[in-house]
Formats: sequence, C-alpha cells, structure tokens
Amino acid sequence: MTTIVPTSEVDPYLAIVRFTSQLAWADAGPEVAEPEVSRLCREAEDVIIDGKWLDLATLMVTSADLVSSKISEKDLECTYTIICSLVKNVTSPEEVLEMVKVIASKVVQQPNDKASLRLKILFSLYNLVDHPNARFQVYMKALELAVNGKVTEYIVPSFKKIDSFLKEWNIDIKDQREVFLAIAKVLRENKSLAKESLQFVTKYLATFSNEDTQVLSEAKEEAVRAVIEFVKAPNIFQCDLLDMPAVAQLEKDPNNAPVYQLLKIFLTQRLDAYMEFQNANSGFLQTYGLVEADCVAKMRLLSLVDLASDESGKIPYVSIKKTLQVNDEEVELWVVKAITAKLVDCKMNQMNQVVIVSRCAEREFGQKQWQFLRTKLAAWRDNVRNVISTIEANKTTEEGTQTSSAAQGLTVR
Repeated sequence: MTTIVPTSEVDPYLAIVRFTSQLAWADAGPEVAEPEVSRLCREAEDVIIDGKWLDLATLMVTSADLVSSKISEKDLECTYTIICSLVKNVTSPEEVLEMVKVIASKVVQQPNDKASLRLKILFSLYNLVDHPNARFQVYMKALELAVNGKVTEYIVPSFKKIDSFLKEWNIDIKDQREVFLAIAKVLRENKSLAKESLQFVTKYLATFSNEDTQVLSEAKEEAVRAVIEFVKAPNIFQCDLLDMPAVAQLEKDPNNAPVYQLLKIFLTQRLDAYMEFQNANSGFLQTYGLVEADCVAKMRLLSLVDLASDESGKIPYVSIKKTLQVNDEEVELWVVKAITAKLVDCKMNQMNQVVIVSRCAEREFGQKQWQFLRTKLAAWRDNVRNVISTIEANKTTEEGTQTSSAAQGLTVR
C-alpha cells in the first residue's frame, strides 16, 4: 500500500489529493484515470494558492470517502489527520464551523467501515478546534457514529465530563436537550446502563418548565419513555419525574393518562393500588412491553419501603404479609430482598414477629422530602447545641469547684 510522506507545508495536501484520486479512478484505466487525477490535483493547487481552505477540505473529504473502504486503517488515519489539520489554516469562526461540519459529516457517512478509527478521527478533530460551537458539532457527530457504528463503549467514559462540556460550549437549552437525548440513545444500546440512560432522559425532561403547551408536547414521547424505563428497571426505585411539567402533562392527555397514573402508583402508593390499576387496564402492560410478574415484584419492594417509612420504625410481620399479599413463609424473604437492594437497613425480630427499621430509601425526593430533611437537620442542630451548652455548663461548674478548693487550701495553711 502507498505510504504518504509529507515533504513540505503544502505537499501533504497535494499528496492526499493525488493518493485518493488515483485510488478512486484506478478501475477506470489509465486513459481515463490520469486526466481526472491531473484535473483534481490542479484544482487542489488553485484553491491552495487562493487560500480557499474550505473548498480544499470539501475536495479532499469527498475523495477520501470514496476510497476509505479500499485503504488500510493506517492510511485512512493518516489521510484524515492531514485533512483535519486544515482547520488550523482558518481564522474565521464561521469558516471553522463550516469546515468542521464538512469533515465530520463525511467521517460518519460510512459507520460500518472502521467505526472505531472514525471515532478516533472525530476525537482528534475535536481537540484541534478551539471554537466552542465547532466542538459541540463534532461531539454530536461522535455520538451519532457511536450508535450507528456500534462502538458506544469508546464514548461512554466522556459522559462523566458532560457538565463541564456544556459549560464550555455555552449552548442554548434547545441544543442541551439534543445532547441529553443523544447520550440517552447511546446508553440505551447497553442494557446494563439503563440507570444512566434514565438519568439523561430525566435531565432532558428537567429542561422544560413553565412553557406553553406546544413546547411541552415536544417532550411527551420522551416523558412516556422515561416512565416506562423506570417501571421496567428492576434496580431503580427512586426518580424525580412525577412533578416535572413535561411528565405531569401526561395526566391530562387521554392517551397517556394511564402512564402517569402508573408512575404515581410506583412512587406514592402500594401494591393494592397497582393491582387495581392492572385489572382496570388489562392490555396496558402488553402495549408497553411490561411484564406483570416484574411489576408486581417491584411494587412489593416499594410497598415495603413505604411501610418502613413509618416513623415508628417497626413493621409487624402481619402488616408485611397483608401489604405485599404474600404467605407467612415469604415475609422474611421479601425483607431480605429489600435489604439486598439497599432499600432498607433493618433487623428481623423473629420472636416478636416484627422488623425494626433503622433506615429506608425515598421513592421520590420532592418538596415533602426536603421539608422532612430540613426538620431533621434542625433537630440535629438543636441537639448539638444542647450538648455544647451542657459541656460548657459542666466545665464552668468544674472550674468553680477547683477555684473554691484552692482557696480553702490557702486558708488551711
């Protein structure tokens, strides 16, 4: 395979044009190929002389895209490394953005051909540009390529930095929504990342506040998806969807009201309410791909959490049996399942047939939970203040006693 050896500042570009055009026209025969190769090289020379770097980038990526399947990964990487370096020749932010779009669009055009290398090329392009909006455009193309090329594992680690990326890009709400949805789509490709996927859909839905009905309606499909993802996930027991305007709108939508009702049951009610819902909406589960046994199992755990939230801190076995609709032999089994899922910390008193709860998870964390936390912190603060006061009072008393004893000692002498 031909090896590209740059010899000067301009030669690399002409070498790439010649290399790719020769491969592109190789099957046409010398009589046809040579004039076409010469024409493309002259065209490249002209745009270089005129400093039309965007035109050169367009010419180069078009040829590179035609031959990408015919060359080795090493040559493809070398080709695009030189093409991407063109962005350093451009000073106008608008032209940088246009060039980035031209290059990135061609890189993602054949996702099934050397997908991981193409993703690496996009990362290199991202690091070459300084323009925030250009970086945003490259990252979005990388997300697209990761899904279509089935190489999501290479981009998932970057999601930990997404908050700093958003701050750097300084993009508007509309673009932020696009980012969150694209990331959620990437994460859905891996079933083990269901929790992370739901987190980014939740971030997307949280961007909708008190907006008009038309704007909110844009989020309706994702709101339904988020609810169903939460209900399906066997290891997710808490979410903040219920009070979000984008989700709350489902309650007034005849077609989606049952979805909202189901979410409300899973976050605020117990198994008996779910069983009533299931009986009243017989075809609902099948429509959304939900499994009855899985829903019942999750509702039993959530119902147990609801019992554990009682301030008394004690749950009689008989209450668990009745609420979870299980046999006597299954009561402790479900308590152990709740402990394993880290929903409760508790001890089982088999002699007295009671569960003693020391901690339980929250099914949602809204205004009520914040108020409860505020009350607990205030009580803790008062307790600490009382302890400090008691220590200071005892210290004062002790110092007074010591002074009195010293005075008495002087009198005796």
